[in-house]
Amino acid sequence: MKRVCIISQHFPPEKSGNASRIYDTAVHLAELGIDVTVLAPHPTFPTGSFPRTWKRSETQEVDGVRVVRLWTWQPGSGDPGFASRMAYYLLFPLHAALWLLSAGSRFDVVVTSAPPLFTGLPGYVLKRTSKVKWILDIRDLWIDASISLGFLREGSIFEKMSRRFEQMCLARADLVGVTTEELGRRISSRYKVTAPMDIMPNGVNTDFFRPANNGKKRQIVYAGNVGHAQDLEKVALAVKSMNGTYNLKFLIAGDGDTREHLERMVKAESLTDTVIFTGTLPREEIPQLLSESLVGMAPLKQLKTLEYAAPTKAYEYMACGIPFVGCGNGEIAHLAKESGAGVIAENTPEAIAATLSALLDDPGRMEEMGRRGREYVAEHYDRRAVALKLKQHIERMTWTSA
Repeated sequence: MKRVCIISQHFPPEKSGNASRIYDTAVHLAELGIDVTVLAPHPTFPTGSFPRTWKRSETQEVDGVRVVRLWTWQPGSGDPGFASRMAYYLLFPLHAALWLLSAGSRFDVVVTSAPPLFTGLPGYVLKRTSKVKWILDIRDLWIDASISLGFLREGSIFEKMSRRFEQMCLARADLVGVTTEELGRRISSRYKVTAPMDIMPNGVNTDFFRPANNGKKRQIVYAGNVGHAQDLEKVALAVKSMNGTYNLKFLIAGDGDTREHLERMVKAESLTDTVIFTGTLPREEIPQLLSESLVGMAPLKQLKTLEYAAPTKAYEYMACGIPFVGCGNGEIAHLAKESGAGVIAENTPEAIAATLSALLDDPGRMEEMGRRGREYVAEHYDRRAVALKLKQHIERMTWTSA
């Protein structure tokens, strides 16, 4: 039996898209006969929403997967400052590297999932000190996104050090996994990548996310991280302009760094009866929430550094049989066109309102888009199939080194 260690900054009970992806991947690999251990911090994200703990480590069994929780700094606020944020990002991979140095010989393959970038540290350390194979799983352009969103200054010593570290990781990995072809192209154009690269999309658990036929409500929904990359303010203003005609609610299911700012804006615009913040919901409630909504929203900001992104929430909307309205260019626009399940609006309240209105005025089109989306993700993006592909990579690389 192959032994695999997956290292991730996020894991349930956290509700982020990456937490659910790591959980599904680990469970599916275990079901496929892989001995899986997940290294993750004690639950922290969204920051400030979990009680702090000072336990050095804690081990538990989760649906056939061994989960080892390691201590890291846990920021106490919802939008932490730079120092607190970096302590959270850096102390966990350092702790994971130390843990692996004492336990790494028990594994055949280590999988490190980024972002954040520094999760690659334990994989790099283990690769330098042992014969363990390393899969570097890259989900986004973390450095570029940090610069475009104002967290990192271009040309700063922090950017230079981060890019140097990313190049070191790419030079040592045995396999690089990327979510989309565009992400792979951008990485290859900036860095020297010697390892094979393959597409490992975010995907969706189509057994869990499926249509629930309990009727529709007059609501649209956003389910995911309430963060700096999302143009949620403009969606709220779009709904405000439509409500003389459509009487819609806009549900925001999730939490994150910008929630407090968004709540202040909603109050200032007298939208508290229209825009509903549900907070972070139990995962088992999300499919029902999506299914009873008319449209799912995936409003990425129009930044070149986000053009590689295909948000997990869009797959979840499609799996639950509802159309989605997205904003932004690149992969999300490609997904909308390829699947036939989404439409893209410009990043203005007026354009979003016009796109939503056109959909709501055509129920037959919405139903057809929902059907197409469900069929598309079941065929191309089911997480069981993605895990099977990963298992084949694991077996291939460990067989060649045997």
